[in-house]
Amino acid sequence: MKTLYKLPLIFILLASTGNLFAQMLTNANITGIILDENKKPINYATVILYKAADSSVVKTGFTDQNGAFGFAVAIKGSYYYKASNMGYKTTKSKLIVLDENNQKVDFGAVQLVPTAENLKEVTVAVIKPLIERRMDKVIMNVASSAVLTGSNALEVLQKAPGVSVDQNDNISMQGKQGVLIQLDGKQTYMSSADVANLLRNMQSAEIETIELITNPSSKYDASGNSGIINIKTKKSRAGGTNGSANATIGCGKNFQGNTGINLNHRTKKINVFGNYNYGNQQLENTIGIDRISNGTPDTYFMQASTNKEKQQNNNFKAGLDFFLDNKNTIGLLLNGYSNHGTEASANNTLIGPSFQKVDSTLKSNSLQTNRYNNIAYNLNYKSVLDTAGSEISADLDYSRYNGNDGSNYINDYFYADGNRIRPISYTRNSTPSIIDIKAFKVDYNTSLSKSIKLEAGLKSSWVKTDNDLQAEELVNNIWQNDTRRSNQFVYNENVNAAYTNINKEFKNTSFQLGLRVEQTNSKGNLITTNKVVERSYWDFFPTLFVQQKLSKNHQLGFSYSRRIDRPSYDALNPFIYYLDQYTYQKGNPFLNPQYTNNLELSYTFMEKYALTVGYSHTKDVIADVLLPDEAQKALYVTNENIAKNISYSANLNIPVTVAKWWSMNNNLNVFYLIFEAPNLAGQALKTGKTSFQFKSQQSFTIATGFTGELNGNYESPIAYGTLNLKARYSIDAGFSKSLMNRRASLKFALSDIFNTYRNDISSAYPGLKYDVRQKNESRIGRITFTYRFGKNEIKPARRRATGTEEEQNRMKN
Repeated sequence: MKTLYKLPLIFILLASTGNLFAQMLTNANITGIILDENKKPINYATVILYKAADSSVVKTGFTDQNGAFGFAVAIKGSYYYKASNMGYKTTKSKLIVLDENNQKVDFGAVQLVPTAENLKEVTVAVIKPLIERRMDKVIMNVASSAVLTGSNALEVLQKAPGVSVDQNDNISMQGKQGVLIQLDGKQTYMSSADVANLLRNMQSAEIETIELITNPSSKYDASGNSGIINIKTKKSRAGGTNGSANATIGCGKNFQGNTGINLNHRTKKINVFGNYNYGNQQLENTIGIDRISNGTPDTYFMQASTNKEKQQNNNFKAGLDFFLDNKNTIGLLLNGYSNHGTEASANNTLIGPSFQKVDSTLKSNSLQTNRYNNIAYNLNYKSVLDTAGSEISADLDYSRYNGNDGSNYINDYFYADGNRIRPISYTRNSTPSIIDIKAFKVDYNTSLSKSIKLEAGLKSSWVKTDNDLQAEELVNNIWQNDTRRSNQFVYNENVNAAYTNINKEFKNTSFQLGLRVEQTNSKGNLITTNKVVERSYWDFFPTLFVQQKLSKNHQLGFSYSRRIDRPSYDALNPFIYYLDQYTYQKGNPFLNPQYTNNLELSYTFMEKYALTVGYSHTKDVIADVLLPDEAQKALYVTNENIAKNISYSANLNIPVTVAKWWSMNNNLNVFYLIFEAPNLAGQALKTGKTSFQFKSQQSFTIATGFTGELNGNYESPIAYGTLNLKARYSIDAGFSKSLMNRRASLKFALSDIFNTYRNDISSAYPGLKYDVRQKNESRIGRITFTYRFGKNEIKPARRRATGTEEEQNRMKN
């Protein structure tokens, strides 16, 4: 912290240099007003400024509430503009000349001419493709999909190209874990397990799009080994008062249902918005584990369990944007959730000298309850500094999380003849946890010239987690504290960051160079045993992006970035959680952060066919591992730093228009993963395997307002750390029908039609033998009805990315 104050000076000097550079150029302004046929201002009309010499686009802008627009122009010459808006003909202005003697040009008021057709009498069907490929990201249009209706966000992610979700809800992109999840550009600050729980409780009706960013710039937090997934929720773009309501009924083995409402009110001065969603679901899954514990002689375990989960979720958001004037906006945002549920498990473990011979049985039943509450506050400010688009924005964030998991276990041991070996064992756990997150960030961007742009920013975050494991066992009908497991773990972390990006545009080449500096201070304290782990370190994260346009139909791209993944809060927590005597989970307070160097080379043909090849090298990989406890003949799950992971990948995206009524998008992701660890719990680990994922989305226009989808997914066997995962595959279908003059829609979807999606795992750890079979409830039929009401004039929406994103991604939910 003593030297952090020097960092802002770097950006002040950069900005000052940019201002001096800008002052040396000609400072000309072009202004005007766009009116409709009734001479009323048109808000948000598109205005494009052209250079007359070659008709090249100089700048693009939009009119404000008064119909006014303005451009700052740095180069003398001849210019004209074109103005357009929905329902009007495009209008071209007269030609004007800017030079040293004529630097202020006002075009005055210009009226747009309505198109000949009355828009009220024309039905325009615009169907966005499910998958769109952009230069720096892949976009999944969830709102336009029929097959995704009624699904939760975690299920939606499983359909995204290059994305997979394993049996422990770890999210991978291009075969690599360590994905940073953002909501509306805002980090969730949760652990991977808790992000999965949050996404499982978010309905697809809340989601507009999902952005997949494999190699982010320095503007983003340096976390995220395999990139960023940004989930953009719906927010109305209409003026006046409007909204929508939806309801979904689903059924597989069990009932599922959710409903929600979204409201928005917008005037020239304020925008008030909010939504609420309620979900009620029941899920069932089965797990089978066959394993061999080495010994003299070996012991064989055959475990079968059934888990039934009930969950009720309440998610909400409310916000206010106040437009101080055309250039300054201040906003307040409140969002959170309140979720609770139960999970009942029945587990039966057969034990013997072989899989065919049983000499004892362990029957374990458990009932787990959970209650999670989170509320986050955000105060934000944005100012447009000039007509060239220079902006400064700031965010203040505070988030508080309260959670409590309670578990009751009953373990009963029997001989093969049915006689009880020992008295029934009763244990219970209570795990209250509190997480406080505070953050501040400021971002600044400006144009140093027509072709050079500067971005810079600062961010600081402070996180405190307090986890208290209260374990008890029943002795002589009295609940007593279990000192072997009860403990309290407090973790404090402060991360300070600064970044800058320089963008330069040439005729056919674009170039971006960035640097992010982060300073981390952390302290983990296992209070009961007084075990303290403290760390303080600096890191530098450079980024480089180059885009080269070879010709109209051919484009090349190159990118490099260095990234970090800090351990999640619950992974650092050393508590031990027993599922039964032979199966448990524990954390690791000595985990180190992992560092990744990413390289990508991309080729785009005709702006729609894309091939990307990549290489990454990760040091000290944080991985979930299944290891043997020879003394207890047990199997346990923990997190360890594996020495290194090397990944080679190739991603091919091919959209195809088969017929006027049939389009498809095909995505093939091939990767080769290498994991090496010279000493992992006493064994050397080295794995390497080529794997691939193929996803195909088919879209059909059956009739006016009636569409269908058919999606297929196949994931080949993969080796990840100590795990070998077998192939997974599924097929989904859906239909959508517009109703009530397109104000309503009815959608039907059936996921995993043939009920084939499952997780089968075996050991890649030397000397450890086990097979896991897990089947979640995946074949579910859903019907969703959505109704939109209020005004539907298209207006600009303001989406806020707050400052507490990376920390919440590591939080336990």
